[in-house]
Amino acid sequence: MGSTIKKGTIAKIVFTVIIVVLLIVAAASGKDLSYTAWALLPPVVAIGLALVTKEVYSSLFIGILIGGLLYSGFGFEGTLVHVFQDGFVGSVADSYNVGILIFLVLLGAIVAMMNKAGGSEAFGRWASEHIKTKTGAMLATIALGVLIFIDDYFNCLTVGSVMRPVADKHGISKEKLSYLIDATAAPICIIAPVSSWAAAVSGFVKDSGVSGFQLFVKAIPFNFYAILTIVMMISLALMKFDYGPMRKFEPYTKENAKQKIDTMIKRSGAFAEKVEVLEGETLKDKSRKNGKVIDLVVPIVVLIIACVIGMLYSGGFFSGASVIEAFSDSDASVGLMLGSACTFIIVVIYYMFRRVLKSQDLMSCLPEGFKAMVPAILILVFAWTLKAMTDSLGAREFVSALVEGSASGLQVMLPAIIFLIGCFLSFSTGTSWGTFGILIPITISVFPITTSIGVVCVSACMAGAVCGDHCSPISDTTIMASAGADCDHINHVNTQLPYAITVAAVSFVAYVLAGLIPNWLVVLPIAIAMMIGTLFVIRKKVNG
Repeated sequence: MGSTIKKGTIAKIVFTVIIVVLLIVAAASGKDLSYTAWALLPPVVAIGLALVTKEVYSSLFIGILIGGLLYSGFGFEGTLVHVFQDGFVGSVADSYNVGILIFLVLLGAIVAMMNKAGGSEAFGRWASEHIKTKTGAMLATIALGVLIFIDDYFNCLTVGSVMRPVADKHGISKEKLSYLIDATAAPICIIAPVSSWAAAVSGFVKDSGVSGFQLFVKAIPFNFYAILTIVMMISLALMKFDYGPMRKFEPYTKENAKQKIDTMIKRSGAFAEKVEVLEGETLKDKSRKNGKVIDLVVPIVVLIIACVIGMLYSGGFFSGASVIEAFSDSDASVGLMLGSACTFIIVVIYYMFRRVLKSQDLMSCLPEGFKAMVPAILILVFAWTLKAMTDSLGAREFVSALVEGSASGLQVMLPAIIFLIGCFLSFSTGTSWGTFGILIPITISVFPITTSIGVVCVSACMAGAVCGDHCSPISDTTIMASAGADCDHINHVNTQLPYAITVAAVSFVAYVLAGLIPNWLVVLPIAIAMMIGTLFVIRKKVNG
């Protein structure tokens, strides 16, 4: 223990010294640091601090502060104004971000109502009867994540609230559940034609002379990272092993499993009947005891339908646009906000009609849902502000120029290079969509998307963006996955990173092959075989 603490302390001191030295060098240069490599310093510092200190809020704020210092030329007033007025206030005042925050609060309230009505517990009881094994629970989590493909935010929080009791029952750690949630969020949305992500990608190719939706569909079989992530999850569940830091949180054995499961059940409050038997206590909340599975199913189904209708509405479907055009032009923030608002009203009426909750109990779920989402909202606001700092320093333009200057003459390696750049940029900024906006126009300008290699490159851009987003501790979906599983955020980042890197390494090799043979019928089966083979090798090494 002492050795571990000493190493951690040394790492913090070394990292702090490096930051101070870099800032002194930047201040002494006296030059405008915008549109240079310095623009990437704030997110790099924030991510590095988060990984070293295991604390998110202060790490993000220090990254934001460094961004303000670089932007203002180390002036006190300029830094203060840029950080708080342009950064925090500007991010929170953005209409898109406000829509996402309202969606989160309403979704939290809906989840609170489902829990208070007993729907989640009823599903837990049903699942305990029908899902008999830990492997079955993991596969059920993956299946539910695949089915909820409309939006990654919606996916993370819904799958988390529904499957958390089931995961507790079968001894799945919160860290493992967070990984399964995160890996079925962005990676699923990026290969789902009817999703907010498809709409975003389509919007970045409006002026390219081709249908963005058609390009998205063509790119799906070349999205190796997303497809191999699904293969990875299923393989881990069936092969029954873990590696890296995840092994520390998945130590269940036949001897101690029951004790740990019972402890988690008591701590989480799930499976109230089990707790009642163990402790010999009566349930105080009769509505929870009388809850039915339909009290969980109805809100989720209504939410999915309402969010789809909301996205179609925001895309102009009810003004004459086709379904494809409506999804291509939809605003995910508006659609999800309207969908969640309508769902909240319908669910309130439904529970009152079912007489499982009183109006006072229903309304109390609003502040309860808000309180449950406060940690995720705080981290999101910090992450948005950090993104505003990097944007103001010209990080996008710097990376764009870097890619354009080195793209010519690298046709064979270009898909793999774009994949790596997408990973790095998305990891540093915590945003997939921002990475799409930077790299897709560049890719299209280098290679026409009417060619096979052009489609591969666009897909590599999307895959890299999702990979970086999946790994980044400041990514909104990573934050949502932690919140959905009620898991410590840094633990989630540390435990899933080796899994994501493994898939990224195999995907990189696949994109090298795709540059040589731009045919998914040939490359995709090879990539899947490499992924499964890699896991067999890792399992053999881990198990000795």
